[in-house]
Amino acid sequence: MAFSFLTQELAIDLGTANTVIFQNDKIVLDEPSIVAIDNHTGKCIAIGQKAKLMHEKTNPGIKTVRPLKDGVIADFNAAEMMIRGFIKQVNNKHKTLFTPNLKIVVGIPSGSTEVEIRAVRDSSEHAGGRDVYLIYEPMAAALGIGLDVEAPKGNMVVDIGGGTAEIAVISLGGIVQQESIKTAGDELTSDIQYYLRQQHNIKVGEITAEKIKIEVGAVIPKLDEEPEPFVVRGPNLMTAHPVEARISYQEIAHCLDKSISKIESSILHVLEQTPPELYSDIVENGIFLSGGGALLRGLAQRFTEKVNIQFHVAEDPLRAVARGTCIALKNAANYSFLMR
Repeated sequence: MAFSFLTQELAIDLGTANTVIFQNDKIVLDEPSIVAIDNHTGKCIAIGQKAKLMHEKTNPGIKTVRPLKDGVIADFNAAEMMIRGFIKQVNNKHKTLFTPNLKIVVGIPSGSTEVEIRAVRDSSEHAGGRDVYLIYEPMAAALGIGLDVEAPKGNMVVDIGGGTAEIAVISLGGIVQQESIKTAGDELTSDIQYYLRQQHNIKVGEITAEKIKIEVGAVIPKLDEEPEPFVVRGPNLMTAHPVEARISYQEIAHCLDKSISKIESSILHVLEQTPPELYSDIVENGIFLSGGGALLRGLAQRFTEKVNIQFHVAEDPLRAVARGTCIALKNAANYSFLMR
């Protein structure tokens, strides 16, 4: 194609917590999915990391918005600003004379409704996408993990992102059985906030709760390598005096237990519905974990004990969906599961 340099190809993993963009097999952007907006003019002041630094620290003139909730676009206007801004950031790194035609592949949750799919497509087109393809996230995760999704055998993927946990059985380039639940990273973060309020009388923001989850997040009460307890400082709910508490990973395992059990039930539910031939493939190959939730300490072990099938954590699970989206972009012509 003589004008291929005029076409720019971007693979976008539009996540509730983070947006990752791949171009030519390289990560060109990895930023939090958040926008800071001026309340008076409605203009975008900052996106990504800069906006995250403002999150929960704004004055009445500025608001920070996370445009995606539960994996889908909740604020259309902010989502468009964010996608446009991120694409602009990528383009600023590669200065070109012309505005290239954009060919984009975007990952979406497998439980998305027609309206939600439309919102992602419209936002991507408004942000400059000429050819927009959509791929279901568990399919992208499977590609990113390196599974052969077109083979006539069953592969099972559990992708625990910020907004949704996607559980899917894949065979012959299609999703055979899937469940998409809203119990995922954001829910776990608010579990931690609630627990600290109830048990320690401390009020903490989303960002601190997220930090606790990363530093001492675990789902089993006994780990081989124990992380140091996390020291939380915040106002006492009764007196407003500053207090501090040491939070151990056992406490976090206890406070996340209910939410993790919900994901377990969904995994078992999907397995119940899986055809027996594919089920035996899954028992043989194991089940693959991806997404930020896969980084919780002891998760694979807990699931393995509960389900009696071996669970494997993908390498670099945070970016599995983005890598898969990138692979799909390169083979857009051959993959029948891409939606236009």
